[in-house]
Amino acid sequence: MHSFLLQVDLMRTFTFRNSKQTYTGIPIIVANMDTVGTFEMAQVMTKYAMFTAIHKHYSLEQWKLFASNHPECLEHVAVSSGSGIADFERLTNIVEAIPLIKYICLDVANGYSEHFVEFVKAVHSRFPKHTIMAGNVVTGEMVEELLLAGADIIKVGIGPGKLWKRMEETVKEVETLAKFRSVCTTRIKTGVGYPQLSAVIECADSAHGLNGHIISDGGCSCPGDVAKAFGAGADFVMLGGMFAGHDQCAGEVIEKNGKKMKLFYGMSSDTAMKKHAGGVAEYRASEGKTVEVPYKGDVEDTIRDILGGLRSTCTYVGAAKLKELSRRTTFIRVTQQHSQVFS
Repeated sequence: MHSFLLQVDLMRTFTFRNSKQTYTGIPIIVANMDTVGTFEMAQVMTKYAMFTAIHKHYSLEQWKLFASNHPECLEHVAVSSGSGIADFERLTNIVEAIPLIKYICLDVANGYSEHFVEFVKAVHSRFPKHTIMAGNVVTGEMVEELLLAGADIIKVGIGPGKLWKRMEETVKEVETLAKFRSVCTTRIKTGVGYPQLSAVIECADSAHGLNGHIISDGGCSCPGDVAKAFGAGADFVMLGGMFAGHDQCAGEVIEKNGKKMKLFYGMSSDTAMKKHAGGVAEYRASEGKTVEVPYKGDVEDTIRDILGGLRSTCTYVGAAKLKELSRRTTFIRVTQQHSQVFS
């Protein structure tokens, strides 16, 4: 079994619909949250042919320094941007200053606006050879619209919280899972959300019909969840919480009740908006929370755990390559994922 695990091929090669660029790597992406989407994280991820969406709060000078010191990382990172005028100017400055950057991540909490579609069109027009990730959305129709607007990879996930384990249970149970297992609280504050498994299945089908690709963004807390996302048809899986709490994350290690911890928070949280926008605007609510996660040490241990779990998944279902996983997967409804006898 051990030798077969080593033979499982987790590398994927994609040619993107609009940029025409070709990507080869293990399609797991560190989320562009400013606690995890760091330059330090990118240095480690590059060693494993994995991807980092760098958070949008680094300055142009910080980007230049990173590019100068670590040019090998630039093929496995994306520069992130919001959809405002200042965001576009900052994005343009970075991409023009560092020609080796190939990927752009256009990230808003709600991709359902004409303004966002027009912004995607503008960025694609300005950088037609760059691969654009855009989102977040949860329906096939919006996936298609963003692909036709010039995006190549659509980020899928709105209010997923922690929704892989007991996917089709009652609203109350699902909201409870979201509240306690994730820093995304969109469902709690707005009542808006979409079960992640259903969203990925629908959106993957729509994207692949137009030669596009999707990222499953949100809801994973263990390697088995990552495998389920790929099994549902995701081309990439984006992880935030699973990569939180490591040495490569932003923030100091703090000690509380004799335990080492690090802060982790959503980008729509009160903490993030106070840090980057001066506070939560009067017209909206915070849709994320700040939590103290256990300090986990070097992220390489977590990377090996995720990749090992993914290889094991492939052996169980008879997939020699990650590419085959979605064709070997059947989902069934259960009331529990694992035995609670010794919990």
